[in-house]
Amino acid sequence: MITVHHLNNSRSQRILWLLEELGVDYEIKRYERDAETQLAPKELQDVHPLGKSPVVTDGDQVLAESGAIIDYLGYKYGDGKWVPRRNSKKYQPYVYWSHYAEGSLMSPLLLKLVFDKVKESPMPFFVKPIAKAIANKVMSSFVTPNIIRHFKYVEAHLAENTYFAGKDITGADIQMSFPLEASVAKGAITEQSHPNIYRYVRAFQDRPAYQRALEQGGEYDYVD
Repeated sequence: MITVHHLNNSRSQRILWLLEELGVDYEIKRYERDAETQLAPKELQDVHPLGKSPVVTDGDQVLAESGAIIDYLGYKYGDGKWVPRRNSKKYQPYVYWSHYAEGSLMSPLLLKLVFDKVKESPMPFFVKPIAKAIANKVMSSFVTPNIIRHFKYVEAHLAENTYFAGKDITGADIQMSFPLEASVAKGAITEQSHPNIYRYVRAFQDRPAYQRALEQGGEYDYVD
């Protein structure tokens, strides 16, 4: 039996989505974030040393990292649909976008989250103006331009492709879902600013398997 060690409001939601698409049996072991730190509980370290979610167990296999989990599940249970065969035209785009999601796109988005928290965090009054000035400088000179560049790049790709590896949905779309829907939910992407990304996100959120995964996963702040 596949077990998903599922943390609320996390990337593990997209693993539930894939499992619903695959139609395989699985069970969920739930974990809740610490109310103050918003970090995963220490109990997750009993499953994987890094103590982060998602982690999936399948028999004696213990798998971490969303991309690796998606690749494993899609290859084992997807019959060539969710992980394209190596000799197909879809395979290289699948690999590229699967790595791009966390390797390139999430980096500036996480930096934005960090520096926004720096500006909002309590600190001595004489330090706050300096911290805000540094955060604003990094945001304006590095983080924001990179986010704009990435969104423009993804928008252009989706203007010519229904899905990231072409006309058919693959595991790359599962992997790309989290940064894009989080950006839509936070208002960084709108129907007016990036219509193709917005359309894409709304389309996969309407899929029956995605909706079933929401019912299974519980709290998830990145859907309207």
